[in-house]
Amino acid sequence: MAKRTATTPDPDDGLGLRERKKRQTAARIYRSAIGLFTDRGFDEVSVAEIAAAAEVSKMTVFNYFPTKEDLVMAPMEDHTDEAARVVRERAPDASVVAALRDQFLAALAGFDPATGLNDDPFTLSVVRLIHRTPTLALRAITTVSHQANRLLTAELLRQDPAGDRIRAEVAAAQLLGVRVALTSHNQDRMLAGERAADVLPEAVENARRAYDMVEHGLGDYGLWPGAAPAQPTA
Repeated sequence: MAKRTATTPDPDDGLGLRERKKRQTAARIYRSAIGLFTDRGFDEVSVAEIAAAAEVSKMTVFNYFPTKEDLVMAPMEDHTDEAARVVRERAPDASVVAALRDQFLAALAGFDPATGLNDDPFTLSVVRLIHRTPTLALRAITTVSHQANRLLTAELLRQDPAGDRIRAEVAAAQLLGVRVALTSHNQDRMLAGERAADVLPEAVENARRAYDMVEHGLGDYGLWPGAAPAQPTA
């Protein structure tokens, strides 16, 4: 979860007391689970132990997080429809690439964990947990990435007057591939101990270059100056 500062709007503002309490309970369960998973490993902690740590019943945990994996992945999955939503809500004169590039750059500036550029210790503990737990890493690919791709493809296809499915699928793969590559690179640097503020200028430049590649195509990429053609193997 992103670290909130005094100048950041409270996401609970405007909610009724009942809804605020529900969100507070969910956050307490989530943080309790991550703390236990970080200390002992995902597979070594039971849902009953998480419930005890959060001071709720086991049934309450399942009411908020239907599966054990949800206790880690739910915040990440809140971003599953993000790319499709950005495309759907973009300005009439903005291209799909421009809209997604601007959104990613703004998220970088805010050190949004979804960009990988966030050095908050709690956030990094979640990233490490996902990386070292095969079931969570697999879910990040099979559920989060595939669902994001499906939603973005559907939105692109909905807006395409020609109804060209192949074009929508290829565009979605390229656009989401950029986000995944940039986010993974940023996460690796955070896990290596670098500070987000120090990495930000380079992360912004990387994002601009990456989206430029999507916007203008690969062109003559691979025709390295002075490089001899690869020889076929036997």
